[in-house]
Amino acid sequence: MKLTSTGIVNGVIKDQYGMRGENFNANGVPTFSLPFKIDKAPSDTMSFALVLEDKDAYPVTGFTWIHWLAANITRSEIKENESQTAEDFLQGTNSWISTQGREQEKEVCCYYGGMTPPDRPHVYELHIFALDKMLDLKQGFFLNELYREMDGHILEQATLKGIYES
Repeated sequence: MKLTSTGIVNGVIKDQYGMRGENFNANGVPTFSLPFKIDKAPSDTMSFALVLEDKDAYPVTGFTWIHWLAANITRSEIKENESQTAEDFLQGTNSWISTQGREQEKEVCCYYGGMTPPDRPHVYELHIFALDKMLDLKQGFFLNELYREMDGHILEQATLKGIYES
C-alpha cells in the first residue's frame, strides 16, 4: 500500500496545515487538514482508518500528541480541509481536549487539529490502516477505542512522515 500527500513536499509539511496557515477554530487551533491519497490497498479492504500523531510532543506534553483520528473511510483520497466538511467518515477526539491543549470542548476536538510545535521542528506521522471491516465506533472516539476496534482487522498499513517548523 502506498500513501502520498500533496501537503508534504520533500518531507516538509506545507505551512497552511499548521500554525502558519489561515484557517483556525475559535480557540486558535489550525483546522485546514492535510490531503492524502492511498494507492495499491489490498483488494479486500472494506475501510481505512487514520492516525496523525506527533511523537516529538512527548518531552513537552508527556504524551504523543494526536492531531487527527478518522475511521470508516471508504474512499482512497481525502482532499485538503475535508476534516471540516466530509460527512462520509467518523472522526475521533484529538489531543486539543487535554489540559495542555487548553481543555477545548469535545465538539471542536473531533476534527483535524493542526501542527503547532512549541519548541522546535517536529516530525508528524500520518498512519493509514487498511481494514477488513467497518469499525463499530461513534463520532468523537478516542485513540484506544480505535486500536481496540482495529485489533485483528488490519490488512496493511502505511506511514507518511513530514516535518513542520516551529
